[in-house]
Amino acid sequence: MVAGRPEPAIPRRTAGGFSERARAVLDALEHLVGGLGTALLAFVAMAWVTAVTLLCAAGIGLLLAPSVPHAVRAVAARERARLSRWGPEIIGPGPPPARARDALADTAVRRELCWVFTHGTAGLAFSAFAITLPISAVQDITYPLWWRLLPPPDTELTGVSWTVTNTSDALLVTLLGLALAAVFVLLAPAMARLQAWPGRHLLAATADTDLSLRIAQLSATRAAALDAHATELRRIERSLHDGAQNRLVGVTVLLGATHRALTRDPAHALAILERAQDAAEQALAELRTVVRSILPPVLDDHGLPGALAGLAANCAVPCQIDIDLPGRCAASVEATAYFVTAEALTNISRHSRARHAQVTVRRHGPHLHLQIQDDGTGGAEAGGKAGGGTGIAGIRSRIHAHDGHLTLTSPPGGPTTLKVQLPCGS
Repeated sequence: MVAGRPEPAIPRRTAGGFSERARAVLDALEHLVGGLGTALLAFVAMAWVTAVTLLCAAGIGLLLAPSVPHAVRAVAARERARLSRWGPEIIGPGPPPARARDALADTAVRRELCWVFTHGTAGLAFSAFAITLPISAVQDITYPLWWRLLPPPDTELTGVSWTVTNTSDALLVTLLGLALAAVFVLLAPAMARLQAWPGRHLLAATADTDLSLRIAQLSATRAAALDAHATELRRIERSLHDGAQNRLVGVTVLLGATHRALTRDPAHALAILERAQDAAEQALAELRTVVRSILPPVLDDHGLPGALAGLAANCAVPCQIDIDLPGRCAASVEATAYFVTAEALTNISRHSRARHAQVTVRRHGPHLHLQIQDDGTGGAEAGGKAGGGTGIAGIRSRIHAHDGHLTLTSPPGGPTTLKVQLPCGS
């Protein structure tokens, strides 16, 4: 770990771990509830498919048969939208064929039918069981507060093998509730992933759809790279024009004045030469600044951990750096991570009114994960502005140029969390 401004590490890490775990459990609970909703819809669609099939066997359901693929597609679209909010986007097919026979021959419709029967039966049972765990835990934990209100013989709680007749027995029920709560905290994320597994495998796009989507993504990435390149060239040109070029023009003027003054007033010529030297040194310093803004030498000298530590040390807001990288990434990826962090810390210093910031960098497989968080007032806009600034648009452009992904969470009142994922090879 590299720290910009050291703070007590163990309490902060414990609090951060507890916060991340609590957020993961709440997210899992939200997805389990959403999955229960789509499971109920899938059960209704399954019942409709079964009813139409039986009516077709009797010869009176042929008029209703075209409605089956549309009903199944509508429920599957809800599940795709739910899963896309949680993880990678799932692209759905177009409208199903109009004729029932053509629809049954369509691979996407058959996969959706398989998902409806799976999610409407096993998925519904699993979702109901998963939701019952936290409800039972809350009921058991609070049982000592209200068990006396139950009329005898209803004081025997279903699920335990003893009859509750006093406070000690009720406290045993509380221990059971705590155990159920611990089980749910440990297993909730895994249960949410298991619940989503059939949808991610059966409702995923076909190979043709995936190829078309990838082509569109590559086209967007190429456009973003060109925009980022043009923006960078304009920035460099503006820096050279407004800074070093003006200094060099001043040096030229001063040297011309020195040449004319040499014959008339040598003492005055010496003073002009000193001014010309100062202007040349300032131009040289500005040229160095422009060059470093293209690819900071600190990345070559100290790597990404050292470069980010320097940014944290110069940040106006106390900033902690937590980096765990097994090796070096590509120079362009490290430069992007550096500039994104620099822009984000600048926005935090200028607009967030934060008291603390944290930068976390990890590498998981072929991706570099960068997270920048502050405890400021929030309200940053993912579309472009951040607290009155325009840095988010530049950050997004740099990330999209690398085919990366950006997620900004900044509710009013804070905190603000910027998550960046950059591909960096295997």
